Amino acid sequence: MGYTLAEFLAHAIALENEAAERYAELADMMEAHNNLDTASVFRDMARFSSLHGDEIKQRSRALELPKLMSWQYRWKTPPEVGDENDIHYLMTPYHALRYARDNEIRGMEYYKDAAANSSDPEVQRLGADFAAEEAEHVVALDKWIEKTPRPSITWSEDADPAQCVD
Repeated sequence: MGYTLAEFLAHAIALENEAAERYAELADMMEAHNNLDTASVFRDMARFSSLHGDEIKQRSRALELPKLMSWQYRWKTPPEVGDENDIHYLMTPYHALRYARDNEIRGMEYYKDAAANSSDPEVQRLGADFAAEEAEHVVALDKWIEKTPRPSITWSEDADPAQCVD
């Protein structure tokens, strides 16, 4: 079933809000572990997601959007919120950028699918536009990743592993 324009925009805003909230949580987590460089990357990503969400809100200001409850969203996990297994307190800015790139690709695919599965010409147009914007974000992240040093250690080399207390 395809989206109406109002449903599509409500989902797009939720997608960006969820991404911004998740990136802010990850930044907080990295700061708690004194991983400030990686926290900074996540703060930047939160800001970018918020800006994109604000742009979508501006586009939709003339419409009354549905107030969707969490179970009404057409996803199990928001497209731009990555897997918990991809997060570790030792991750570097390089890892954070790769994580963000994967999220942008999922967002791009989400928007492409929404456009392809809607009979509404405006959803088709906006879905294609939003997918193209996500593709631009992937290109920007690729450039940022190229300039970012690759880590010299892996998480399995954690010098301070978690301690279990029985």
